[in-house]
Amino acid sequence: MKAIVVTDQAAGTAGMTLVERPEPSAAINDVVVQIRASGFVPTETEWPSTWTDRAGRDRTPSIPGHEMAGVVTALGYGTTGLSVGQRVFGITDWHRDGTLAEYVAVEARNLAPLPGDVDFTVGASLPISGLTAWQGLFVHGRLQAGQSVLAHGAAGAVGTMVTQLARGAGAYVIGTGRAADRQMALDFGAQEFVDLDSDALEDVGGVDLVFDVIGGDIQHRSAGLIRAGGTLVSVVGPPEARPDDGLAIDFVVESDRTQLSEIVQQVRDGRLRTNIGNVATLDNAVVALNPTERTTGKTIIRTRP
Repeated sequence: MKAIVVTDQAAGTAGMTLVERPEPSAAINDVVVQIRASGFVPTETEWPSTWTDRAGRDRTPSIPGHEMAGVVTALGYGTTGLSVGQRVFGITDWHRDGTLAEYVAVEARNLAPLPGDVDFTVGASLPISGLTAWQGLFVHGRLQAGQSVLAHGAAGAVGTMVTQLARGAGAYVIGTGRAADRQMALDFGAQEFVDLDSDALEDVGGVDLVFDVIGGDIQHRSAGLIRAGGTLVSVVGPPEARPDDGLAIDFVVESDRTQLSEIVQQVRDGRLRTNIGNVATLDNAVVALNPTERTTGKTIIRTRP
C-alpha cells in the first residue's frame, strides 16, 4: 500500500516521504480500515509517540496521522460491534502506525459508525477537533448554559468546534486570534473577537472558562480573567498558570464512540460545521502538509475518490 512515513524527528513534516508499505493485518480486537480520507495534526512530529513505542523503542519509519474515515475490510479475532463493509470514522492509537496511508489497523473501540449521508472528507475532519472541543468543554470544563467561554485560536480546527459546541450549549463565546481570523471566528459563532496582536485581552473582563490552545504569556494573562470557580482548560501541556480561585486542567483527547456519534449527529442536523481548509490526494500529501504560507482549517488527505 502507499503510505506517508517520517524517519527524522529534526526534519519534522519536511522529512515526510511517500513509500510502499505492507498492508496491516488485524490483531485481536482490531479492524482493518480502507482509508478514504484522513487528517493530520501539525504538532504530531513533536509527540514522542510518533517516534517511539510504549516501551520507548524507536519505531521509525512511522506512519503519522491519527484521524480517519473509511470502510472496514477485515475483523480481528474477538472484534465486536463493527462489520466488514461498514463506514466508520475515529482516532487511531498514538503509538501505532497512523492514517496517512491506504489502510490502517485500529482497535474497534476507537471507531464509530459514519452515517451514509456524511462525506468521508467531513468524517475525517471531526475526530480530534470535535472530541478535543467536546471533552474540554463538557468533560473537563463542565460548561453550563449561561456561562462565558474565552476560546483561543477561534478560527482554527479546534477553535471553531469549541465555539459552535459552546454556543449550542447556551454559552457566550469570545474568540481570539489574529486580525485575519476575525471574520471566520464570527462566522462560526463567536459573539466577540479579540485580536491578540492589537486588542487588549484584559478588556474581555471575567469569564467562566478559558479554552487554551496557545500557552505561554497568553495563558498567564488568561488565567487572571477567570471568575471564581471557573476553569482553565489547556491542550498544550501542563498549565503554567492557574486562576486564583478555580481549576487548571490539561488533557489529551481520548476516543469515545458515544461522543463521536453525538458530534456526527450534530453535523447531520446542521448544528455543527467542519472547518476544512485544503483537500489533497495521498500522492500530493507531502506538499499539502508542508504549506509555504499560513493556512486556516484542517488539511484533509483523500486516499480514494
